[in-house]
Amino acid sequence: MAVKIERIEDRMKKTLDYFMIEGAVGGNQEWFKNVVMYIGGCAAATACDCCIYLALRRGMRRLYPYDAAHLTREDYVAFSMKMKPYLRPRVNGVNKLYMFTEGFGKYLADAGERGLSFEELPGTESCGAAEAFIRRHIDSGYPVPYLMLRHKKAYYKDFVWHWFLCYGYEESEAGFRITVATYGESSTFLLSDLWDTGYDEKGGLIGIGCADYAALTSKNDY
Repeated sequence: MAVKIERIEDRMKKTLDYFMIEGAVGGNQEWFKNVVMYIGGCAAATACDCCIYLALRRGMRRLYPYDAAHLTREDYVAFSMKMKPYLRPRVNGVNKLYMFTEGFGKYLADAGERGLSFEELPGTESCGAAEAFIRRHIDSGYPVPYLMLRHKKAYYKDFVWHWFLCYGYEESEAGFRITVATYGESSTFLLSDLWDTGYDEKGGLIGIGCADYAALTSKNDY
């Protein structure tokens, strides 16, 4: 597990050891050649980034069917097409947390990885709950898929109806900030501002972690 911890005066920052692809921070949906994926492939791209991170930093190499030690844009685009059937773009997008966990979970199973579990935190929960959720999962060494649907502020227009991946946070007197990757770039947002969308229809967070061994054993006995 690689979590970089920085303490500077009143600030404490934790960031996962993320990855680069030909100079980009993670993958980029705008690389996709398939029109449907280019427009609505953000859920698949987020799952692809999770797989690459887990292959590189958690030793789950079967999740990425290419050379994780030499990441290329070409391989990433090919990988996205393998992920497409599991998290296919649709008219309203992958706009429910369960759509992501079910689709990505099926990919993990087909790839032979049964050691992971998912936890959902809907956007209707408090910002404090979201903060604790992100802190817990980042501290455990796992990135956090984030779904945002609408937002009252135009500042977040590129993140509306969009899946992206949180891979770090910073705590200070100014508030709790998160670092996210999408479109091949890194961005930092004040969580309280991002979480307060101003709309009833909300997305939420997905926690990834090690599956309970006893539960797995019991399930596999049948």
